[in-house]
Amino acid sequence: MVTDRSPSEIDDEGWHWLRVKHVTGFPRQARDGYFPDHDVTRPAATSEADLPEVDPEADLPEVDPEADLPRIDQGREVSLPADPETVRDVDRLALETTYLSGKWLVERPAAAVDDFWRAVVEDVEAGRFWDAKVTTRAGREAFGETDHAVLVFTPNYFDRADVDRVRRRLREVHGVTEAIRYRPDVYTLDGVHEERLGALGDSGAARFRA
Repeated sequence: MVTDRSPSEIDDEGWHWLRVKHVTGFPRQARDGYFPDHDVTRPAATSEADLPEVDPEADLPEVDPEADLPRIDQGREVSLPADPETVRDVDRLALETTYLSGKWLVERPAAAVDDFWRAVVEDVEAGRFWDAKVTTRAGREAFGETDHAVLVFTPNYFDRADVDRVRRRLREVHGVTEAIRYRPDVYTLDGVHEERLGALGDSGAARFRA
C-alpha cells in the first residue's frame, strides 16, 4: 500500500492526489532502471531525430481484430485534436523543455478504485509501470467528478512502443476494456506556452486514444 489509507477514504481538505512516491521515493530516481529494462530513451538523451511522425491514422492504437465493432466504437478517433503542424510544433516544445512524460487516464468508481490502484502500485514497484497517481475522495469531490482518476505515466511519449506496452498491460492484466486517452504532460503547460499549444491545451485533448 502507498499509505495506510485508500484513495476512496482520503477526505482530508487539500489532499487531492495520492502518488506512488509515498512508498517508493521520487519517481524519476526510484525507477531509474525503467529505461534500460524497457529500452526507453531518457528524455535528456532524446533528440530531433526522435521526433515522432504526425499522422492521424498512424497515431491511432491498433484495432482489436477479435472485437466485432467498427473502429470508432473501439474508442479510436480518426483525427488528432489539432492540425498536424500544431501537433508537430508541440512535440518540438516537449523536446526543447525535455518535458516528454505523459499518462493514460483511467476512471474508476469509488467502489472499484482501491483494488485497481493497489494493482497499479504493484506494477510500479515491480518496474512494469513508471509512475502513477490517483485522485483521493477529497480530490474527486473538489474536482466535481463522479469517478476517481487514475493516471499511469510513461517517461517519454515519443517512444510509442512503451506507450502501447503500458496500454496493453492496462487492458490485458488490469481489465481496462473501455476507451481511454493518453495526454502528454507538455499539453498542460500554460503561461507563455498557451498560444503555442492551441487546442492541445484543452483539458480533453489527447495524443492517443484506445
